[in-house]
Amino acid sequence: MNILWENEKPLIASEIADARPDLTINTVQAVLRKLLKYQLIEVADIVYSGTVLSRSYRPTITSEEFAVLEVTSDYLAFEKTLSKPLLVSALLDTEEDPVKARETIDELQKMLDEYKKTLEEQEP
Repeated sequence: MNILWENEKPLIASEIADARPDLTINTVQAVLRKLLKYQLIEVADIVYSGTVLSRSYRPTITSEEFAVLEVTSDYLAFEKTLSKPLLVSALLDTEEDPVKARETIDELQKMLDEYKKTLEEQEP
């Protein structure tokens, strides 16, 4: 996914394999099949690679969206032992810059206010 995110244009399997010396075309093709199955990538186009037609691929989500999915999935695995307020508090504790911490708190407060408003609108 990182290789696809780092490139502005869609890539074919061989270009992905060429991007890192530790990747083989067989590994890349297997991973592409899984990523397609989970709809994390899509076929962008059918292009010529020399004289052969090849599929080019592009991501369907950003790296940020993917990270959120991963963190959310991990959180759900610990949901019974880790509360949301405790998690947010622990994340805030990692910020060393008080100005950035305050900005984050202000942003979170705005998000919470908007979420609360949405919930109130949904109540009968």
